[in-house]
Amino acid sequence: MSLKPSAAPPETSTGDLDARHLWHPYTQMRLAPAPVPIAYGEGAWLVAESGKRYLDAISSWWVTLHGHAHPHIAAAIAQQAGTLEQVIFAGFTHRPAAQLAGKLAALLPAGLNRVFYSDNGSTAVEVSLKMAVQYWANQDRPQRHRIVALRDAYHGDTVATMSVSEPSYFTEKFQPLMFPVQRARTAPCACCGAHANDCDSLEAILQRSGEEVAAVIVEPLLQGAGGMKVHPATFLRDVRRLCDRYGALMIADEVLTGFGRTGIERQGVPTRGDAPNPPLFACEASGIVPDIICLSKGLTGGFLPMAATACTARVFQAFYSENRRDTFFHGHSYTANPLGCAAALASLEVFEREPVFERIARITQIHSERLEAIRKRFADRVLETRQAGTVGILELRDESGGYLAAVGPKLQNYFLENGVLLRPLGSIIYCLPPYCISEDELNQVWDLVERSLQLA
Repeated sequence: MSLKPSAAPPETSTGDLDARHLWHPYTQMRLAPAPVPIAYGEGAWLVAESGKRYLDAISSWWVTLHGHAHPHIAAAIAQQAGTLEQVIFAGFTHRPAAQLAGKLAALLPAGLNRVFYSDNGSTAVEVSLKMAVQYWANQDRPQRHRIVALRDAYHGDTVATMSVSEPSYFTEKFQPLMFPVQRARTAPCACCGAHANDCDSLEAILQRSGEEVAAVIVEPLLQGAGGMKVHPATFLRDVRRLCDRYGALMIADEVLTGFGRTGIERQGVPTRGDAPNPPLFACEASGIVPDIICLSKGLTGGFLPMAATACTARVFQAFYSENRRDTFFHGHSYTANPLGCAAALASLEVFEREPVFERIARITQIHSERLEAIRKRFADRVLETRQAGTVGILELRDESGGYLAAVGPKLQNYFLENGVLLRPLGSIIYCLPPYCISEDELNQVWDLVERSLQLA
């Protein structure tokens, strides 16, 4: 018996197929305008099927480091695909995974030398939380199972990562599934200066219930989806000091902040003698080493979904046992996918082959200049400007406030109509471009932002 081929269906547009079958993230499908069908990307640009070009000023949700379709990364993936595309990572290994782990261990703050792979930012954080809780359980101290998180935090969309995120529109309907978390007050914005009592809230929690705390989790220097809040490095160093004093592990969620996003300046700490290049991670720039660090987004340069959770030898040693019950029972089908590892290695090679650090410095400088000008010119419209390296942020004076502020979609549509991809978080506009963006292109983004403030 054979199946007869059916008649070829009539040509259906991408938009029609999308409208018929797809469900988009963080999108109210009934209210949102039709999504833009993208045909290809090149450098800092996305090109629609219609031919219209969009300057990608948010790195396609914060992942694209070096630009779209970077030839070196694309070639590395193609070469790896012809050799080994996937292998189970329980009981097997492969060279791209081993090479990438070695490379990360050399680049991360000293001591973070054991790497556990997963597949996205939420899972990288989920791994870290399970790792921290089991670290104590494996040492017969199961009472240390509580997590302390910061106000305004966002760590992901899985149940555990929602639990450690600030309660919000994102999480409220899932509250019955989530576990309780103690929350410490965050530091004032770095632009406003640090204060001696920035960590009083955290210290009070640890004084009261430190013997039950497994770990404190933070987004170092920059809290992302929770409002693009910028913290001083002194606050991060105080968190490390308090974790040491009360015996809690410190987890750094660098899913957004890793790979140079928060800039390459060391903030009040001397240059490491063994570090020839500027710091790629907010923790190293701040002079601290967490016990566990979470990486994703820019890890593969934006090409493939992949994540890594790295820890110190001290954490790993709690799982290294003759007792099989001490095993870290966690894994993903695509753990250490060879294609993802090849992409990540190639992305790190771009830092060595191209003047990426100079590009980061240039973006940082232009952000600083344009934000200062906006702050002075639009004081009646702009509540505050903030910056963390390559991330430039301004918060509008909007009484409705919050992620669902009506001004957000209006601004997003205005930016798209004018060929720029910016996706405000309610009344917060931020620019987070790929490092390859030119000075003219970046100034084009800020020119459009200024025009939007004149119209608003």
